[in-house]
Amino acid sequence: MNAIPSAELIRQLQASHAALREREPKLRARDVARRLAISEAELVAAGCGVDSIALAGTPQALFRDLPGFGRVMVLTRNDWCVHERHGEYEEVEAEKAIGLVLGSDIDLRLFFNYWHSAFAVTERGGDGEKGERRSIQFFAADGEAVHKVYLTSQSNESHWDTYIATHKAAEHKLPRVAPYPADSAARHAAAPTALRDAWLALTDTHGFFPMLRKFDIQRLGALEAVGADLAQQVASDAVQTLLNSAAAQALPIMCFVGSRGVVQIHSGPVKKLLRTGPWFNVLDPDFNLHLNTTAIASSWVVNKPTSDGWVTSLELYAESGELIVQFFGVRKPGIPEDRAWRALLEGLCATPLAA
Repeated sequence: MNAIPSAELIRQLQASHAALREREPKLRARDVARRLAISEAELVAAGCGVDSIALAGTPQALFRDLPGFGRVMVLTRNDWCVHERHGEYEEVEAEKAIGLVLGSDIDLRLFFNYWHSAFAVTERGGDGEKGERRSIQFFAADGEAVHKVYLTSQSNESHWDTYIATHKAAEHKLPRVAPYPADSAARHAAAPTALRDAWLALTDTHGFFPMLRKFDIQRLGALEAVGADLAQQVASDAVQTLLNSAAAQALPIMCFVGSRGVVQIHSGPVKKLLRTGPWFNVLDPDFNLHLNTTAIASSWVVNKPTSDGWVTSLELYAESGELIVQFFGVRKPGIPEDRAWRALLEGLCATPLAA
């Protein structure tokens, strides 16, 4: 399905999509695509349940024009966790392979080498005065969504036509999709003592990823190897304890959720918490989090040294070893970690943390 889609192919996909939606109307697009044995990017490109317009140009150019929409809702997710944040794109850096957005509401780390295709999408019968829901959606080379930007009643809707006129592709075709190779880094540490020494020598949390690359080890493997004072497994319900305690104390947190091409960050308090089946949710006006707690295979309190003192986080992992979500206390460079946050994380631990 890599050529311009034929009318017959589109009809087949749309018919299969309609039949599945009839049986299971609440399925998310990601799950619908998998049921139909295609990627979400192909589902959108084929116009299954939506109207879509293919966009062209570098991902950086497409991204740099997003601030024109004003206040939006941005969504980044993986298989197990959905992160939604309302706000405006403020300070945007999108020139090189790695970009970022810094702002009081929208805070992103962008890895553009993984951004492969993009579409302007209109969903009929959704929210909004006209019964439509409009979004700009970006996908990786495997067809998985990396970032979505939804217009709201507070958005600059006049920018929609301008954006499409500027970036519309010359032809609309199904994107080429191919799976990414499996992570080739080691699952277990070959030199745990040297890894621990390197961990203890960290002076900034940003040095963590270079350390993993140096030792050619997966993140979870590193946590398992360095010792319980630096990383220890905690109870499976630790995330609920953490969020309930943070809400009760009005303790601001940072919540990091990543797709292959984006890490999206919320900084601030959480207030309204609600469980719905397997999903544990934050349902605040400007921040929503939907976490499938049945997918959590292990939960870890992680303790890293920095020039500002120790920084602690709660990290959740899936059965595959992939990171689901991270939680930190709100802090700025040059300022020590909040003592209340540290106490909350220590309370999850059976073994004392290095201090």
